[in-house]
Amino acid sequence: MLSQQSKDLVNASLPAVGPKVDEITAVFYPIMFSRYPQVKAYFNQAHQAEGSQPRALANAVVAYATNLDRLELLGDAVALIVQKHVSLNILPEHYPIVGECLLAAIKEVLGDVASDEILAAWGEAYQQLADLLIAAEEQAYQQNEQQQGGWRGEREFILRRKEQESEVISSFYFEPADGKAIAKHLAGQYTTIVFSVNGETLRRNYSLSNQPGTDYYRISVKREPGGVASNYLHDHLSVGDRVALTPPAGNFTLNQENRPVVLLTGGVGITPAMSMLNPALASGREVHFVHAAINGRHHAFKEHVDQLAVQHSNLKINYCYEKPSAEDKPHAQGYLNRELLADMLPSDKNIDVYMLGPKPFMRASYSALKALGVPVENIQYEFFGPLESLEPAA
Repeated sequence: MLSQQSKDLVNASLPAVGPKVDEITAVFYPIMFSRYPQVKAYFNQAHQAEGSQPRALANAVVAYATNLDRLELLGDAVALIVQKHVSLNILPEHYPIVGECLLAAIKEVLGDVASDEILAAWGEAYQQLADLLIAAEEQAYQQNEQQQGGWRGEREFILRRKEQESEVISSFYFEPADGKAIAKHLAGQYTTIVFSVNGETLRRNYSLSNQPGTDYYRISVKREPGGVASNYLHDHLSVGDRVALTPPAGNFTLNQENRPVVLLTGGVGITPAMSMLNPALASGREVHFVHAAINGRHHAFKEHVDQLAVQHSNLKINYCYEKPSAEDKPHAQGYLNRELLADMLPSDKNIDVYMLGPKPFMRASYSALKALGVPVENIQYEFFGPLESLEPAA
């Protein structure tokens, strides 16, 4: 339990720490990677380079310090962190490393302002958060382990099949090396794949693109220009090769409401929608599948979705291509906007929307959905990377 003295010191120093938090987190990661290079494998260096990981940490630090007396307000954020940590197999011994380096970064940025007394208070506050997360993560690890087909941490899988879905997206089918059952994932969840490239261990989250209940896990990966992990998977991972996977994780999952559901995706953001589509149709809900792609050559899973639309009267499809080829016949052309979405969505906007795609696509779609009257609480979204806000900057 955080002492009142430490709480008061954190609150008193927050006006000094808050404006500098981006600088602190930017200093924190180099300190940690220098002192403890073994933890570097737990972080996507692309997210480091673009700044999204430091920004996410900065936001989390300020949110936590601002709500020391109201930690219940952080429930959703904590749940998201727990899911990410469990997917990466973060363990209790990692927390002292982060705490040590975070305090070192605060001291380096703030200098004499960060007195020993203030640093001790922030250290105590950090430990309170660490204890909260460790307990929640242990509960999640136990749940993963105890469910049918479940396991804790990493488990060896074999690549059994590899299929090209579009010019830039390929699917990878993994079965457990021990031949035993696997845990049934929830529609929309992801897994972490662990593998080695040139002697360096990489961990990457990928949405599961197969419907729940199969004896395999499928991920569908876009080849990213310069992407170390995606290019390795496309060019070097072969049928028969072995990797490690962590149990399915994530809160971006299909709910059990009766409202019409809209699966709104752009590019490779289609992957979790493929996991959600069949369960949504089987429930009898009205399903609107809206997908944006550059053109038909970049459009993955089109034939499968078209076939489902023929078989299910409750499925409505709309495709929007940015730069359609001569042979393409999309329902709309250009970028999805408010006007196009107005024609593609039900007239009654009491709907559930699941949205995933590139950041510009998500920000534009989120703004359009709000303008059309879709309740904000009904708009669910996830990022391929650290969570960011889709609200316009103040």
